[in-house]
Amino acid sequence: MFLTDHFGLSLGALVVWGFMMAFFFNIFLYTATPKKNLILLFSSFIMFVSYFSSDSFFSWFSTTETYLHWAVWDLVTLSLILFFAKFVKDHKPTAFYYVSAGLLVNTVLFLAIYYDIYIKYTKEPWLLWDIYSFGVNIADFVMIVALIVDRDFLGLVKLKSYLSSLFKQKVAHPQA
Repeated sequence: MFLTDHFGLSLGALVVWGFMMAFFFNIFLYTATPKKNLILLFSSFIMFVSYFSSDSFFSWFSTTETYLHWAVWDLVTLSLILFFAKFVKDHKPTAFYYVSAGLLVNTVLFLAIYYDIYIKYTKEPWLLWDIYSFGVNIADFVMIVALIVDRDFLGLVKLKSYLSSLFKQKVAHPQA
């Protein structure tokens, strides 16, 4: 248990550091290049502030409802990013979609683990706990990488485009 606690704290600090570096990198890009994207800069700022504050204030809400608090925290973060992106006329960068998807994945995983542990009172680890452990950390690192490289390295934007075009075809040509 000692190793696990320290590893978790170290991993959390690494994620916060990663979001801070992504924010600093985007400040540099915003000031040094003619291609400026305010949504990318704001998204990296909000992600850094959100993860820094949730990591720093962890002891304040370290209760049985920690997972629920983290889910709400991620939903508020996502809402801020979506609200800002709605009013800024810049094109939505690829990282915007990755951050949105990552926050949604984290929220679903937080709610699932909260339900499993505190509503169903599951005491024995099972597959969901492993999915949660790996899923949240992978989603966090994917969001960090996306904020830095701003590329569709997993094909999520292509998938989104394909699904939206498929949906538009079904709506435009409904079959009887």
